[in-house]
Amino acid sequence: MKVKTTVMLCLLVVIAAGGTSAAQEKPDLDIEKRIVEYLKANVKPGQPVIVSDLYNNIFKTPEERKVLDRLFNTFFKIPLFVAQYRAGANEIPTLADIARQFNLPVEGEASILLTIIDSDPRVPKFMQRDPATGEIIAVDIEAVKKDKRFGQALERTLIGWAGKDAPPFRIGLFDGTTLASEDLRGKSYLLYFWFTGCPPCVKISPHLVQLQENFGARGFTVVGVNADRFLELEATDEQRTAYIKKAGFTFPVGHLNKEMQEAYGNVNLYPTLFLVNSNGVIDKHYLNYQAYEALAQDIESMLTAGQP
Repeated sequence: MKVKTTVMLCLLVVIAAGGTSAAQEKPDLDIEKRIVEYLKANVKPGQPVIVSDLYNNIFKTPEERKVLDRLFNTFFKIPLFVAQYRAGANEIPTLADIARQFNLPVEGEASILLTIIDSDPRVPKFMQRDPATGEIIAVDIEAVKKDKRFGQALERTLIGWAGKDAPPFRIGLFDGTTLASEDLRGKSYLLYFWFTGCPPCVKISPHLVQLQENFGARGFTVVGVNADRFLELEATDEQRTAYIKKAGFTFPVGHLNKEMQEAYGNVNLYPTLFLVNSNGVIDKHYLNYQAYEALAQDIESMLTAGQP
């Protein structure tokens, strides 16, 4: 995609609907469907899309351009997400995974965005796709690492965290108090980076509640680190409070700040989780949604290993 003005590649922002959340007004679905259908009918493999043409000649209303802006922002986040997912989960994300992560509600939307990405000269050739299904069948993580636009952000995320001391942090909690890493000395904890409208965060929330219930009596706690304010989303304090009440969170939840975001590798994929043992050392690092069984097994192994 190309635009007339210079666009800052904001790779360290929310992985979702172009910076929106479920608490915000959703883009008009009919407009999004119309834009996606136009792209599906007109985008040809190997031919870059000229965004300025779409703005100036096809989709001219503020509502249409709002949707285009969202898709444009999403466009630059997908390569990093795919590489992170492949490295962190040791699996290749499906089109459905991509659609859920970026809140792409229109059928075929994730696939057409991948086609545009694959044709854009500014994006490294990092994936192979099944010509019949459009699914990604191979991911070249090294190609992403070597690219000047994406490589640095990917390296910061994929740094070998296990065995390193957890960076210190201090966050303001939703209840007006503060929580610092030093307050957790001698306890094990799971740092959970999330934002209010993140689809995989919604999916993982019940697991975190269950983990707190099952392991809380053994010197373990989940710590929620909410990125709404950091990402300048429009979710209100009332909406956040309603969210965590509905989800049943009984563990501390606070606001992400710049210092903590940078200390933990410039977190840019949500959810991201760090499992920290009672010695303050990172035991596991997770990217994206994780099944309850996998998290519970890792926590059990960590707690058992820490027993005298």
